[in-house]
Amino acid sequence: MPERERSNFISEWFGHRIYPVVSSSSSSFADQSTRRCPFLSRVKETYQECIKSDAAKGVCTISCCSNGPRQDWVVCPYRVFDPVLIDTVAARLYGGTDPRHIHAFAAPTIARQDVRDNVMDRLRGGDRVLVYFDQKIGGEISLSATKTSPEMAFDVTLVELKLAGEDVQLGQFGILEVQTMDFHGSYRAAVLKLRNALDLHPTSFAVVLQENQWWAGDGIEGPNIANVFKRTFYQMIFKFNFGVNDACAGTVLTIPESVWDSWQPFLAAPQLSEQPDGTLRLLGPDLGEPSVKIPAWIFVFDFDIASDVTPNPLRFTKTIGVTADALSHYALRAAPEAASRQLMSNLGIYPTLQRRLRLYWPDHTMGVRA
Repeated sequence: MPERERSNFISEWFGHRIYPVVSSSSSSFADQSTRRCPFLSRVKETYQECIKSDAAKGVCTISCCSNGPRQDWVVCPYRVFDPVLIDTVAARLYGGTDPRHIHAFAAPTIARQDVRDNVMDRLRGGDRVLVYFDQKIGGEISLSATKTSPEMAFDVTLVELKLAGEDVQLGQFGILEVQTMDFHGSYRAAVLKLRNALDLHPTSFAVVLQENQWWAGDGIEGPNIANVFKRTFYQMIFKFNFGVNDACAGTVLTIPESVWDSWQPFLAAPQLSEQPDGTLRLLGPDLGEPSVKIPAWIFVFDFDIASDVTPNPLRFTKTIGVTADALSHYALRAAPEAASRQLMSNLGIYPTLQRRLRLYWPDHTMGVRA
């Protein structure tokens, strides 16, 4: 593949695709020119500017080939705030086969009387009602540190509202984690070119950018895969285990397909067990199915870049039931064992040591005596 084709590009800017095809809709131009985040604005039902700093303003996803094929890598968690995500998570954690009878409301909207009336009507009618919180949507929910446990924040916290007479009470809570990817370097150069192009060519921005797509790739480096896995794994061991609690409806980790693919070496590329309902299971040896409920789920998703809808909608590619024990087995036992075998293989440490030492002692065989 030519070097330019293997380069990294900003693929969505203010929610709309600019690589490999530039969206030319009126909504994409409106969001980009006003610096509007279409995802937070939709959830909060009011204008919300992109929350990122100027150097990264508007950057939602990066397109790169770090796993081999070209894929989108999510770099802003709010890119995933698609109604289908909240609805799918709610249905998975709280049950119910008819989505018309389960409803999730962003916490700030409850301040409105018409929304509160809607909530009460639905509760009286027997529907299930959830409210969800996030750092920018009602405030982040966190767990305080103790002498024996760390402080921990949740990306999105859901809680069911229950009706007792005319009083509203809290039912089960649920946890939703949104996994993004860190990238090396800065997006500053590419963002500046995109902003300047939009200012200089307001009526032909999409056409000009399509002809100069290298602007969206200026200075864009690759993903920091190992760092993200280490940080996420530690948290998810805790959060997957929370789902065992009866008061917790469960934990969901949403992860882009690109990131899931990049994690396979860290999990020893586990085989997933197919289930009759179309879901999958990550099961460790002798662990078997959880006896009571699936405490945690991994939702692997991608974007439907062929869709005429902009922003491109989410599509789920895998729904994986998991436990903290199974995740620990693959990350802390299976993957290290596989790495240990590789260490002593004919592609492992000794051939590398031999090659390096021959640079300094070329007339010696440098055999191995272990």
